Amino acid sequence: MDCDRLKKLRQKKGYTQIKIQLLTGIDQSDYSKIEKGIRYPTVEQAKRLALVFETSTDYIFCLTDEETPYPRRS
Repeated sequence: MDCDRLKKLRQKKGYTQIKIQLLTGIDQSDYSKIEKGIRYPTVEQAKRLALVFETSTDYIFCLTDEETPYPRRS
């Protein structure tokens, strides 16, 4: 990924990469690679990250500049 949104979102929440691991189940080393743009998150990982960061997967994948998530299904 060519944008650094995940790092900004994580820092905005005051979370460490280990905290993201605990909240999402994504291994810290995998998350670090995703955050650095070395690899892309899987769809499931992006979904988990969107829930933790209260945003949309489109925002995480840099497909929109709108950070506010879409309405969620109940």
